[in-house]
Amino acid sequence: MTDVERSVRGDAAADPGGRVLCPDQAGPGLIRTQDPRAAVARAVLWLLVGVLTVRQVALVLRRPPGERLIDLETWTGATGVLHMAGSLYDPGRFTGTPFAGLVLKPLTRSAEQTLGVMWTFGSLLLVVGLGFVAVRALPAPVSRRTAFLAAPVAITLLMVSLPVRNTLHLGQTSILPVLLVLLACFALRSERLPGVLTGIAAALQPAALLFAVLFWITGRRRAAASGGATFAACTALAWLVMPRDSWAYWVHHFAGAGLGERPDSLANQSLHGALLRFGLEGPLEIALFLALAAVVVVLGLRRAARYARDGQLLLAVAVTGCVAVAVSPTAWQHQLLWVLLAVVGRVGTRASDRLVWPAVVVLVLTLPGKMLLPNVGVVLPVRDNALLVVALGAACAVPFLSRASPHWQRPVPTDYAKPVPARYAWVPLLPFWRRVLSRPNLLLELLLIRVVYSAYAKVRLAATAGRSTAEEHGRQIHSAEQWLHIDIEHRVNHTVVGIPWLREFFDYYYSTFHFIVPLAILGVLYVRRPPDYRWARSTIGFATVLALVGFWLYPLAPPRLMPGLGFIDTVHGVQDLESPDFGALTAVTNQYAAMPSLHFGWSLWCGVVIALLAPKVWMKALGLLHPLFTVSAIVATGNHWVLDAVGGAAVVVAGFGLAYALSGPRRLRTGAGTAGRPGREAGDTGGGAAGEPVPEPAGTKA
Repeated sequence: MTDVERSVRGDAAADPGGRVLCPDQAGPGLIRTQDPRAAVARAVLWLLVGVLTVRQVALVLRRPPGERLIDLETWTGATGVLHMAGSLYDPGRFTGTPFAGLVLKPLTRSAEQTLGVMWTFGSLLLVVGLGFVAVRALPAPVSRRTAFLAAPVAITLLMVSLPVRNTLHLGQTSILPVLLVLLACFALRSERLPGVLTGIAAALQPAALLFAVLFWITGRRRAAASGGATFAACTALAWLVMPRDSWAYWVHHFAGAGLGERPDSLANQSLHGALLRFGLEGPLEIALFLALAAVVVVLGLRRAARYARDGQLLLAVAVTGCVAVAVSPTAWQHQLLWVLLAVVGRVGTRASDRLVWPAVVVLVLTLPGKMLLPNVGVVLPVRDNALLVVALGAACAVPFLSRASPHWQRPVPTDYAKPVPARYAWVPLLPFWRRVLSRPNLLLELLLIRVVYSAYAKVRLAATAGRSTAEEHGRQIHSAEQWLHIDIEHRVNHTVVGIPWLREFFDYYYSTFHFIVPLAILGVLYVRRPPDYRWARSTIGFATVLALVGFWLYPLAPPRLMPGLGFIDTVHGVQDLESPDFGALTAVTNQYAAMPSLHFGWSLWCGVVIALLAPKVWMKALGLLHPLFTVSAIVATGNHWVLDAVGGAAVVVAGFGLAYALSGPRRLRTGAGTAGRPGREAGDTGGGAAGEPVPEPAGTKA
């Protein structure tokens, strides 16, 4: 373990080429020799850290008493449980260990306002300290760029993570045990003192006692013994001072199980909580939980010991923490910071796959489950237990690379296509945005698409305005169309209403094809033409973002919600214009997000992509029918003005233009080393292997 600690703390020398160094060597000299772009990136990241810090302090301190630092106020406030005579656990508001109550008791003498400010700033300092210790623990060798940027990146990730945000909101103590364990593993060179810190952490968060077991199985017997002894001493002290509370916590509630929220609530991301949510209870559930917990402990600690011997002690600590999360009777959100540390593990032999695991960990630890997966029955168990799934994966299943692997430092390089020169010298604005020939990782792609769509839906719903403003904009659009002599909506709407089969066709088309066709096109491109998939995905993404700006800046009432104009809402039925809510529909969507029309915009995108990429003329013609039918449907059903369709076309054109300006022309040619067929088009991989060029079908030149 001595060699392991030395390599982790950064005592290893840099390689002869000077391209790698250890965290301790990242001093002022490095900054002077670093790439100016990296220096700018570092400054921006530190600025982001400052902004997040100020924002978090403002969010906490601006809340009125009773709505901020909820747990801390419940403990130490004027009517808090630490002020009351009797047991800490009688009111059911204290969930910490008796030792934690003993430590917090002196805080009741502090002024409430002063304590809140000090607690918030103290917690933020703990987060910063945690980030620096974690960066110092990165396994050597570390590249100069990583060492230069790691600290602000780590602190930023910690600040935006759900556990830290939840801890700062509640006023919890869950950051302290994590920091104590990291200090024990990486900042102290003696044998007994690390055990003492680990024992104190376990006295505050009992599952941390697993780190004493990790010390034992990795050869640090003195640290393990002192950790167990410190935990026993702290717990005995609490028994001596508060015997009734200690009995209630350790015996009656079995190490805190059942305290706080219901153990089957989504907030409890342990195996025990998941089994309860699956409907198991009683002796069967307890027996199954104990059996699964034993398996996770054995597998997880064996893996952690292997990574520690491999010189990846930070990953070993993260894996042990994930084991603790899974086997604890209760693992509330603010206690799940261990899972974020698993981001340091390297997974995948290809450079294109290397970011998949970190991205999954960061997304799961920063976003709620409902943003990650849709509300579909088959994925609900994963969505509701996303944090537990990632913790179990890190503890038992994810194949982290060994430092002895040839791909640890040099993964299989990504196969890029050689770009075609652009018409303008300033294109592309982002030269590093090169087209990749292989398919993106499907799991990550689906996850990112879901996250982007969830963010789009939230922003779209938030971009609301008063009824009067939206109707005023509607009158402006109507007047402009009258002046242009294109105000055909009323005639088309009433004509279609008089033809039942045509009305049903447009109602169905409006409600159904908006999502199906774009998703189908992206799916086909992903399978058949990966480089074109990336281009197409970027263009529709840019168009959607620009549309959100339009929704926000120009809320617009569609024809069906304009009083006095006589439009008939054929899709949604009669809307009560006298009601402020306009019926039940307003509960699920922003009805004033009409300009630009993404119904038409996305359909136009579909038509353009099919026209550019389809191999047959009849396919191109069929693709162009989709925007024609869509514009007819949105006008006939009273859901959009004609000028909304013009706006939709504008954002799509801008989306294609942005993709061109940032990454260059769509047409690419393969460079050397891409299947050995120079001169072929990289955008036409057909049905062959990813990145293997095939002859381009006729009629697809653009």
